[in-house]
Amino acid sequence: MDQVRALLAQAREDDQRRLLVLSGRPANTRELAAEILDGVDLPLGETSYVGPADSLQCETLGYNRAADLLGTTRSAVVLDCHERCEPNHIGQLVGTVDGGGLFVLLTPPLDTWSERRDDFDETLAVPPFETADVTGWFRKRLAGTLDTHRGVAVVDADTRTVERNGLVEYGPPARRQGSDSSADHSFPGEAYDRCITADQRAALDSLEALCDTGEAVVVEANRGRGKSAIAGFAAASLAHAGHDIVVTGPQYRNVATLIEHAQGLLAELESLDGARPDDNPRVLDSHGTVRYVPVEDLDSLDSPDCLIVDEAAALPVRRLESTLAVPSVAYITTTHGYEGTGRGFAVRFRERLRDGQHDVTEVGLSTPVRHAPGDPVEVWSFRALALDAHPPVSGVLAGASPESVTFRRLSSEQLCADETLLREVFGLLVFAHYRTEPNDLMRLLDAPNVSVHGLFQDGHPVSVALLSQEGGLSPDTCKRVYEGERIRGNMIPDVLTSQLRDRSAGETLGYRVMRIATHGDVRSVGFGSRLLDELAREYSDADWLGVGYGATADLVAFWRQNDFAPVHLSTTRNRRSGEHSVIMLRPLSPAGEELLSTHTEWFLERLPETLPDALADADTDVVRAVCRAVETTPTVEVSEFGRRHLVSVASGPGIFETAPGPVRSLALAALVDGPESSLLAREERLLVGRCLQLRPAETVAANLDYDAASTCNRALGGVVETLLGEYDLDDAESN
Repeated sequence: MDQVRALLAQAREDDQRRLLVLSGRPANTRELAAEILDGVDLPLGETSYVGPADSLQCETLGYNRAADLLGTTRSAVVLDCHERCEPNHIGQLVGTVDGGGLFVLLTPPLDTWSERRDDFDETLAVPPFETADVTGWFRKRLAGTLDTHRGVAVVDADTRTVERNGLVEYGPPARRQGSDSSADHSFPGEAYDRCITADQRAALDSLEALCDTGEAVVVEANRGRGKSAIAGFAAASLAHAGHDIVVTGPQYRNVATLIEHAQGLLAELESLDGARPDDNPRVLDSHGTVRYVPVEDLDSLDSPDCLIVDEAAALPVRRLESTLAVPSVAYITTTHGYEGTGRGFAVRFRERLRDGQHDVTEVGLSTPVRHAPGDPVEVWSFRALALDAHPPVSGVLAGASPESVTFRRLSSEQLCADETLLREVFGLLVFAHYRTEPNDLMRLLDAPNVSVHGLFQDGHPVSVALLSQEGGLSPDTCKRVYEGERIRGNMIPDVLTSQLRDRSAGETLGYRVMRIATHGDVRSVGFGSRLLDELAREYSDADWLGVGYGATADLVAFWRQNDFAPVHLSTTRNRRSGEHSVIMLRPLSPAGEELLSTHTEWFLERLPETLPDALADADTDVVRAVCRAVETTPTVEVSEFGRRHLVSVASGPGIFETAPGPVRSLALAALVDGPESSLLAREERLLVGRCLQLRPAETVAANLDYDAASTCNRALGGVVETLLGEYDLDDAESN
């Protein structure tokens, strides 16, 4: 107990956190944790336990409620890892501990932890694999970090032996700088008085740009730097000046801290209307307003003066694009953290923002707010969860070409034996995908169905792919899936069997490309294609390679160039990407060819039926790209009346709506033929929007910049006339 008191005292003196590991049998670690919480100066009202036990005299939460602590500040958090070691929980909870506090892990003996299997391992054991097939590399590496990192104390709870005291010997940390409100600012001095660090004051100064229209400010930082607080001060300052401010984020809990800080500042400014309707905490009335709007309502947003988007990195790009219509907007985004890395925002949206109508200001925060700089627990968590993993540094791949690189499959043992290699490989995946999270690191190292492959130049990864083995299921399993049973970790067989009604699809063996990423210095020169060709050779004994992703026109074109063809376009938008997901296959065997042929036929049969209904709002360029990627050419079969109607639409008197069927059949064939057709891109978009999605002529005219609906209809007639000649259908009247 004295050692724990010393650890806690040092944490408080340094205004940092410390990590306490209690290892041993579950009952012993929980008993010792209870004694420690009872015997040291930690307020139980500011202490939380996450796990299955109920014996600790503090707030107790189950694993499924770990996220409830997000946005809170705790003096101590105890995470019980005996029944479930989930990396996301570590990432979520470590950030809630305040400076001077303790983060406590209850673990099995560290030297045997990697041999145990728990509830989270069961989620990694996807059919046909079992829990015994899951490896323990993540926990072995995690235990190694606990044995070596500064500020980590380890106690054997079975013997009550202190194996590491966790005390840190170094000079005092840099002190936080006080606020200076004497400078000339547009925002009230009280807002600057609330800033804790110089970083925060600089960011708040940048946010003053939002007073003017046509401005966009990006505030980016790691967690715990006070981004939400600064955004709240800015929102309050703008509202105090009479502006209407809308705040949004993935969920209300993501913006609650922002609104709390805005409310506190408005109260200090005596600018808060106490007579709010229904005392709604989501609306703050001042001279102006601060109001929360759910992200799903952004498309129908009225015209606020300013929009503040908190946790912007966690929003789909499609949602972010709808924010560009607001006169002034701020994006508050995280660079490293449990919910993702912010790279989707940086890679997919930031270029669009810079090319838009706003003048863009970017500012970063580096100084932590909840604790002093140099906090050893933050350093440990970033290392243990690879939160700060980066691709190879710029320049080391100079001279690399698709012909010069070497293809390798990497084992978990190789990755764990070379920390630089692991961080570069995982860093490539992190920087290319906006929602890579700590759980993905454990999945990469331990899931029996997952494999890692890459192209390497002088030992550095140039392009990396993460594959998931799917299918190869027994007929009995396929039958259960066909009848409605869900099957984990087999996304493509599950969709083909349960949704698309192919009873035997799951019997084929395939490998789904979960992630593929190429270093930013050498993109678009053929590395991705080279890697996919190598994977096709590596798994030549399988039936197919597959992929499922949020479809954009460019991505569909990339996969089509690499011999993947679509078999399904989801009728709902993906929750994360905001796009309609597409599934594409590259056959590797006769069975794979048969699977693709069957589902291509079925896809073309249902696509015209879903486009005017569930896919009516799908992007026309995505539909064009998907049609062009289809691995077949549909025949155009029309009756004598249909031929006459087509000629009539082309020559003028015919009206498309009188008999849409023949025109829609001709349009689909032309779009699937793709490059074989002589149509312009605008004409193809016309066919998609008007003929396949059945959008009103007025809507299509506006979208494609036609003068009026009548002009749009005449243009459609001209396209039909062109296609009649290409498909030898223009002699109907002569018959």
